[in-house]
Amino acid sequence: MAELESLETAAEHERILREIESTDTACIGPTLRSVYDGEEHGRFMEKLEARIRNHDREIEKMCNFHYQGFVDSITELLKVRGEAQKLKNQVTDTNRKLQSEGKELIIAMEELKQCRLQQRNISATVDKLTLCLPVLEMYSKLREQMKSKRHYPALKTLEHLEHTYLPQVSHYRFCKVMVDNIPKLREEIKEVSMSDLKDFLESIRKHSDKIGEMAMKQDCRYNQWKIIARIFFSLLLSPNIKAQQQRNLDNIVSQHPRISGGKKSKKEGCAGSDLEVKNTSPMSEQDSGILDVEDEEEDEEVPGAQELVDFSPVYRCLHIYTVLGARETFENYYRKQRRKQARLVLQPPSNMHETLDGYRRYFNQIVGFFVVEDHILHTTQGLVNRAYIDELWEMALSKTIAALRTHSSYCSDPSLVLDLKNLIVLFADTLQGYGFPVNQLFDMLLEIQDQYSETLLKKWSGVFRNILDSDNYSPIPVTNEEIYKKIVGQFPFQDAELEKQPFPKKFPFSEFVPKVYNQIKEFIYACLKFSEDLHLSSTEVDDMIRKSTNLLLTRTLSNCLQNVIKRKNVGLTELVQIIINTTHLEKSCKFLEEFITNITNVLPETVHTTKLYGTTTFKDARHAAEEEIYTNLNQKIDQFLQLADYDWMALEPGSRASDYLVDLIGFLRSTFAVFTHLPGKVAQTACMSACKHLSTSLMQLLLEAEVRQLTLGALQQFNLDVEECEQFARSGPVPGFQGDTLQLAFIDLRQLLDLFIQWDWSTYLADYGQPTCKYLRVNPTTALVLLEKMRDTSRKNNVFAQFRKNERDKQKLIDTVAKQLRSLINSHHS
Repeated sequence: MAELESLETAAEHERILREIESTDTACIGPTLRSVYDGEEHGRFMEKLEARIRNHDREIEKMCNFHYQGFVDSITELLKVRGEAQKLKNQVTDTNRKLQSEGKELIIAMEELKQCRLQQRNISATVDKLTLCLPVLEMYSKLREQMKSKRHYPALKTLEHLEHTYLPQVSHYRFCKVMVDNIPKLREEIKEVSMSDLKDFLESIRKHSDKIGEMAMKQDCRYNQWKIIARIFFSLLLSPNIKAQQQRNLDNIVSQHPRISGGKKSKKEGCAGSDLEVKNTSPMSEQDSGILDVEDEEEDEEVPGAQELVDFSPVYRCLHIYTVLGARETFENYYRKQRRKQARLVLQPPSNMHETLDGYRRYFNQIVGFFVVEDHILHTTQGLVNRAYIDELWEMALSKTIAALRTHSSYCSDPSLVLDLKNLIVLFADTLQGYGFPVNQLFDMLLEIQDQYSETLLKKWSGVFRNILDSDNYSPIPVTNEEIYKKIVGQFPFQDAELEKQPFPKKFPFSEFVPKVYNQIKEFIYACLKFSEDLHLSSTEVDDMIRKSTNLLLTRTLSNCLQNVIKRKNVGLTELVQIIINTTHLEKSCKFLEEFITNITNVLPETVHTTKLYGTTTFKDARHAAEEEIYTNLNQKIDQFLQLADYDWMALEPGSRASDYLVDLIGFLRSTFAVFTHLPGKVAQTACMSACKHLSTSLMQLLLEAEVRQLTLGALQQFNLDVEECEQFARSGPVPGFQGDTLQLAFIDLRQLLDLFIQWDWSTYLADYGQPTCKYLRVNPTTALVLLEKMRDTSRKNNVFAQFRKNERDKQKLIDTVAKQLRSLINSHHS
């Protein structure tokens, strides 16, 4: 067993020795460690020493085998050493000589070395600068673009600089500075572009009226051609209204001798100017590049919005914010600011209603605002959309209509109202050309039409008053054919008998008839003017004109005529002439109907056509004048009766009628002589009314309480006056009465006087109450009152004072008659 272990140990030691011989000394440590880890290292050392001795013996053998060769080599080396020393000396000399000779070359080579180094550095520098210069150039270009406010190109340059150039030289310090400045530059571009946008918005707010004026100007020129065409068409269809329409056409052409067509499309050109057609009737910079075109000549084309306005600030800012990823912020800001501006634009000035220029500036600003927004809508993608525009327009429409309703209500001048209407139509047509709905504006114009009619009525009220006040209420004298034709041309009058009469001659009516007739026509023209361009049908225009004309006739003209008729200082001659005038005006109503038909081309037979009420108006005026004639005649009669001075105690009558009554009859004769041109019934009624009033007044004079006593002589004098009145009635002051019709006005007086003068009480009392009674018109009460005045009084000189002794029976008869009269009165009351 021990032998086996020793054999294993020997084999292990042998393996370690082989390993030591074959292993690199650097890796021998683990092998030796295995020796010392065991317990046989002593024996190993013995084996190691034995192995060393074996190797020494082998080395010695090998050296002994090669020793002679070694000796020979040493001998030859010794020989070579001498030669080598010589060679060394020669090399040293050669080197010294070479060093001495090459010193300059070394200096030159050193210089060449430095040059090559510099050349290499320069080449490297050029290469680096080649990379850096484009960066610096781009940065310089960026600064130059920002300095010249070319912000959008600057932003593009910044993008190229950041993503293309700077990454190539990012390790340089100046590039890091640039990279750090890029966000600041972006923010600066953003702020500057926003500042430009603010300047643009401010300038667009200031110059909206100019933009709107240009927009409405082009639309106005377009409408002028439409008006001229419409007038020519009207002249062809309705020759009866040729003169008035010709005046309108001449005015348009004279005001605008050279009408330029402007742009073909309203969206390409926008306009505002005044088209005020008159007749002879009473109706007669550098602000953000906003304005690049000043006022132009009338014969030049009207510039459009894109010619007037530089929109580049908006486009630049939009592109910049889009590139910077803040488009939504920009859109919200733009819309918010424009909404604020819209509210400012839609706020009318407080004195807008005073002049047309106030309305014009208001409309120009609104049109300018929406022209800009329409252009932005069509030239940008999504900055504003149709919903946003519609929302603004709805707000603008409601505020505009409310402002117009408020301010137009203050307007009392029909010319201003008409000009306002034309301006609103132009405003509506202009915006309609840009696609905005304007139906509500035209609906509002129909409301203004009512106000226009009221202002017309007020104005024509003054016109009619002036005509009626200045009229002389005398038939128009005509001295020659020219004047005659002129008047016939102004008023539709035909009278064959008057035409046959030689000159000079007179029309039956006064000057206010043709003047009033012409003013009615002018009023119709004024109403027609308002209906133009309102997109109304012929029937609607006809209905509007007829209703307004009816108001003119039934209210305005009627009131003016009534006021003239009711004036205190109006005379009978004037009243008679008014009746004659209204008669002729009434006959002319059918010609007014034809006149309106010619204008509107709507036949009177059309269903729902309104009829003119002129006939009623003139009839009412004539009836009022007739009543006023009756009243004036009665007042004149009363004035004459106030001059009556009867001696009620006279014993004997005079030889003729009283002077006041003779004068009264003379006045009546002369007055009724003027009534020759009046309709027969009017003159007859006036005459009958005057006679009845005279009869009633004489009866009251006889029976008034102040006359306490009267004599038979006074009664006989009173009878003479009544006979004078009856004589006047029989003379036929007014033709047309049949028989003694006019005398019947005095029948009550006649029967009463006959009863007392003839003292025929027996007949009266016997026949009282019978239809055939001779004194049928004598009332018992009236007879009793008059009888009481004739009763005898002992204390005064009554009518029977001198017959007290001889006429006692008659006095008793008076008492008896009085008693019977009282009995009749009592029985009648019961």
